[in-house]
Amino acid sequence: MAKSTAPRACSIADALELVGERWSLLAVREILHGVRRFDEIVRNTGASRDILTTRLRKLESGGVVRREQYSERPPRFEYHLTTAGKEVGDVLLTLMRWGDRHLNPDDPPVRWLHSCGEVLDPVVVCNHCGEPARNNVHTATGRGVLVVHETGSGS
Repeated sequence: MAKSTAPRACSIADALELVGERWSLLAVREILHGVRRFDEIVRNTGASRDILTTRLRKLESGGVVRREQYSERPPRFEYHLTTAGKEVGDVLLTLMRWGDRHLNPDDPPVRWLHSCGEVLDPVVVCNHCGEPARNNVHTATGRGVLVVHETGSGS
């Protein structure tokens, strides 16, 4: 008898559906760096033009980026981050921190300076108490929580 599968309802899965592809995230990275024109985004990401076009359209329809025309003849557009896109930038900073620590610990390729003048070391914290959000300090709640049933050896 085949088991039916019911994927866990999860905003992580929903977010990955929109932005969780390499070229999408690298396009957001480039726009965060101030690179707004298509040819420059292609150059700096290494994505093929057709794939990047598809990803940018998806990001635009998902409300992550918006296009602004800067030339009428020929029609040319720049890409800008929406509020949602800027928040994806926060995710990228955290992912960069992980990559710096675990993949490039001796020589991180890019460092960001915070407005205080120090190298930025992003940390996810609880908005209420300010404590770091780490495993074993929070409890899942909501419709995506699955109950795990333990099976005894006598079943």
